[in-house]
Amino acid sequence: MPRRLIAFCASLVVAGGLAGAVWWLTAAPAPSAEALTELPVPPFPPRITEGSAYETCLATLADDPTGAVALAETWQADGGGEGAMHCRGLALIASGKPAIGADVLEQLARQSSAPAMARASVFSQAAQARLMVAQEDRLAADQAAGDASQAISLSPADTELFIMRATAEGMLGRFADAVDDVGQALRLDAARPDALVLRAVMRRRLNQLDLAQADVSQALALDPNDPDALLERGILRQRMGDAAGARADWEHARGEDPNSTTADLAQQNVSLLEAGPQRR
Repeated sequence: MPRRLIAFCASLVVAGGLAGAVWWLTAAPAPSAEALTELPVPPFPPRITEGSAYETCLATLADDPTGAVALAETWQADGGGEGAMHCRGLALIASGKPAIGADVLEQLARQSSAPAMARASVFSQAAQARLMVAQEDRLAADQAAGDASQAISLSPADTELFIMRATAEGMLGRFADAVDDVGQALRLDAARPDALVLRAVMRRRLNQLDLAQADVSQALALDPNDPDALLERGILRQRMGDAAGARADWEHARGEDPNSTTADLAQQNVSLLEAGPQRR
């Protein structure tokens, strides 16, 4: 699954910790066809089934998600089985209906006779769809955590699944649980700057600033130009009174990926820093 879909940056604006948290996901809340490359769509291993009709339906997703919904529904009515159901769920997500698509995928994953790895993949796709709307819907975040847990029970050595569940737990305010899950992800794969940044965010929310600094420093040792790590280090530096260091990190983050959500957050923080205490 695409790493950037599930990696997020939770940013407290420059108000010294007084402002609320803004949770950012790289997936748009209402995905469009243009955003489809970020969605959990095939080709991916393993597949839930095989066959030419399945391949045709999946191939339609990228260019015509609405058409893929109609194709999958017709196929399902004609006895298309698990392949039709899977394609329909993915097509609903791709056509801007992630909650409905997630319902379909959850039902499929529960009733499927496919191998455990394939069912875990479908549960993870459902969780990703839930996360796409979880910023506005706490229930969706809770459902995403549940789907990720189901996937982990089927595929307990999948790093991405622990990161996904931690993302949902963070949105629910379960920061200690999220720290534990990211720790498990890092035990499976230590060379993950995104996981280290995620744990740094959670530790900051727990006011464990020294531990958060250690995580973000390790992330930047792996990738000195990681925009999310730079954004988070800037937040930590500002919290510790280093305004100049915070500005430098945010400017660096903005320059690395100027058109990203991370760059927008960095610019907001720089602007608030420039506005002074009266604006915080």
